[in-house]
Amino acid sequence: MGIMKGTNNVDEFILSYPEWKDSLILLREIFQSTCMEETIKWGVPVYMSEGKNIAGMACFNSYTGIWFYQGALLSDKSKKLVSAQEGKTKALRQWRFSSIDEIMNNEDTIRQYIYESIENVRKGIEIKPVTNTPVNVPDELAEALKNDQQLTQKFDTLTLSKKRDFSEYIAAAKRMETKKARLEKIIPMIMKGEGLNDKYNK
Repeated sequence: MGIMKGTNNVDEFILSYPEWKDSLILLREIFQSTCMEETIKWGVPVYMSEGKNIAGMACFNSYTGIWFYQGALLSDKSKKLVSAQEGKTKALRQWRFSSIDEIMNNEDTIRQYIYESIENVRKGIEIKPVTNTPVNVPDELAEALKNDQQLTQKFDTLTLSKKRDFSEYIAAAKRMETKKARLEKIIPMIMKGEGLNDKYNK
């Protein structure tokens, strides 16, 4: 079960998980030793190169992990990567660590995976998201749209990708309280015609 919390910066993210603090600090040092740019997206640390998401950090009850946004393209010779959502995520792959020792013992391999990911970006190799699939609006958002005609009109004017981002943002929440909180967050954005990730795409 996930325990990730939304944060505003990487220091805050690390401090939010005292049980994983040392592991997260080490992972951050590994990421920062490369040429990647550090930022926060969706409340978690994300590392970028040439404007593309390369990797990110995540925390859960029993492990901490790193995401490779185009991980399916990696050679993964060490067989470390798993698909967190089998059948749903074509490109994203995760590497899970249950202790800091695991991270320390795999530092060189982590860097190899990072540099391979960066090189793929430089070569223009990527798995592009399917853009012509219909948007599956979750029940919570559908109910809000049903009860607010003006909100529906604004939502209808959004691009397909923005509609998908909002829908996936709500659907990804496990707890009902989180779904409600996220819904409250995105309604003003929909009314303004803003996308969930607009500020990261400027």
